[in-house]
Amino acid sequence: MSATHPTKPVVLTIAGSDCAGMAGVQMDIRTLAAMGVHGATTITANTAQNNREVLAIQPVDSEVLAEQLRAVETLPIAAIKVGLIPGREQLTAICNFVKNSSAVERRSDIKSSGAPLVIDPVLAGSCGDALTESDLTVALKSELLPLCTLLTPNRQEAEQLSGLPIHSSDDVETAARALLATGAKAVLLKGGHGDGSLSQDFFCSREQSFWLTSPRQESTNNRGTGCALSSAIAAALALGYALADAVVIGKMAINQGLRQGYGIAGGGGPVAISHFPNRQHDLPLLTRSANVDPDTAAFPPCADTPLGLYPIVDRAEWLARLRPTGISTVQLRVKDLEGDALRQEIAEAIEIGRHYNCRLFINDHWQLAVELGAYGVHLGQEDLDEADIEAIRDAGLRLGISSHCHYEVARAHSFNPSYIACGPIYHTTTKDMPWTPQGLAGLSYWQDMLDYPLVAIGGINRERMPSVAVTGVSGVAMITAITLADDPEQTCREFHALLAAAIKPE
Repeated sequence: MSATHPTKPVVLTIAGSDCAGMAGVQMDIRTLAAMGVHGATTITANTAQNNREVLAIQPVDSEVLAEQLRAVETLPIAAIKVGLIPGREQLTAICNFVKNSSAVERRSDIKSSGAPLVIDPVLAGSCGDALTESDLTVALKSELLPLCTLLTPNRQEAEQLSGLPIHSSDDVETAARALLATGAKAVLLKGGHGDGSLSQDFFCSREQSFWLTSPRQESTNNRGTGCALSSAIAAALALGYALADAVVIGKMAINQGLRQGYGIAGGGGPVAISHFPNRQHDLPLLTRSANVDPDTAAFPPCADTPLGLYPIVDRAEWLARLRPTGISTVQLRVKDLEGDALRQEIAEAIEIGRHYNCRLFINDHWQLAVELGAYGVHLGQEDLDEADIEAIRDAGLRLGISSHCHYEVARAHSFNPSYIACGPIYHTTTKDMPWTPQGLAGLSYWQDMLDYPLVAIGGINRERMPSVAVTGVSGVAMITAITLADDPEQTCREFHALLAAAIKPE
């Protein structure tokens, strides 16, 4: 009997061929393979270029291009990436394919007419040579961009497409939103060609906007960056990631590729993405504005010992009950009190926490936590915009942040917190969550990737605890498995013993 092999999502790249192998389809196919998807290709043009200049461009006959597209239409295409479009006829063939193909898979979270479509508008080579007909931009904007899930121009391309000059971060946001008006569902305006010590990309859609910031990597081995980035994003979409997550993953991938770029014959060479990104040093800072300090001071650590079993309770009395069982970390999450009653409950919890030398985190109510001198604050993503993070930092409190995906982890990373909570690991009935459970594989990915202490949360019970513990997480947060247990104290002792045997010291 033959062995069963896993299948891979298919990403179709529609782009030009680079005879030097540093950009175009050649870069796309290497990137897609590294990201764990299957790359199908259709060639729009054969180019004669190297790392210094573009010598010639030979567009592929539009009927030949259409035949290529008809051939790959039988494949279960999960995402499409479009690069170099050398002429009007090729643009028409691509538009017809995107509009009419019945092979593409529909994605409910991507508002497009078919498979997610990522367009890298190759209007000029990195040497400055024009790569498309001068009048093609009008047709591109009117016919293809309205079908586009994500447009990924650099600043020069954004100026040409929008007709707006870009000299500042405000100009970047204005130009990106002008491109949204062309019909593109989202825009990632890249900052790789900018000046300064930071590389900053701006993302905007009709629903949200944010900046991604990483240290600029000065390297001559940077050929094919736009091709690699757009292909990595298309791969992430094909793997099932939401658009905002795919953009963060793409930024991580290109940071990895720049680090691993290599030269050729003593000259500059291409970027080199070798695997799905999985290291914190490639993770960008995700912020609402371009005003970013990459050297923001870290929040205080949570001592030298792991966070361990981490009960989340709704009343101060739980601290006195559970602390003697061996736990050293507790979160107070009060949702049904306000005013003086809330203040009194938090003050009592802080006093008990100090008495028992317990690391007490106050959920959400950061003002009272600061005023009353709590050990730390825990915030959800929805609270980060409203909380005064600097006031919490200046007060010397620890900060924990909830996260559920790459977008939220990158956002948490920008605050340099004391720990990051990851979940849901399993399905949970504690609160409605739109995220698919991470599972042990997802938890292991975050544990290996992040340098922050990691707290696992969501659906963890007695049977699942050992498997969660051996991932090496710093803490395991639990709510109903403890508070609704017949004997919460004994349950805590059992869970604490399981963790103590498995969690490695930080």
